[in-house]
Amino acid sequence: MMEGVRGRSRSGKGKSMDAPSGENAKPAPASTPGGIGYEEFLRVELSVGLVRTAEKVQGADKLLRMSVDIGEPAARTIVAGIAQAYPDPQTLVGKRIVVVSNLAPRTLRGIVSQGMLLAAGEPPNLSVVTVDGPIAPGTRVR
Repeated sequence: MMEGVRGRSRSGKGKSMDAPSGENAKPAPASTPGGIGYEEFLRVELSVGLVRTAEKVQGADKLLRMSVDIGEPAARTIVAGIAQAYPDPQTLVGKRIVVVSNLAPRTLRGIVSQGMLLAAGEPPNLSVVTVDGPIAPGTRVR
């Protein structure tokens, strides 16, 4: 049986790298500083959501409040900082978006947000991630 793996370090200076075996094996650290491991990433649930309503949040220049159907009995309220990119919130109504559906609720400006939408870019030049085609609300994104 192999007790470990020996080889050169990335620096090439000949140091050995012992890899633990059996029950003592530990998962490899994230490959980038501050990164998350694969198992942690699998915990994030991304779902297709259908935007039913969208409106500006009074007193907040950057926030929109949306009602999003993610295939549950009741639509979810999602508050997002995308108002600068969508000055007419009605343009979002009817779009299929990608939502982090297992995020803990968070109160923003007195409104409980029950998820987070995905968007690309930096405000004010960003775009909500959308899904084409007749994908049903609640469909898991993989």
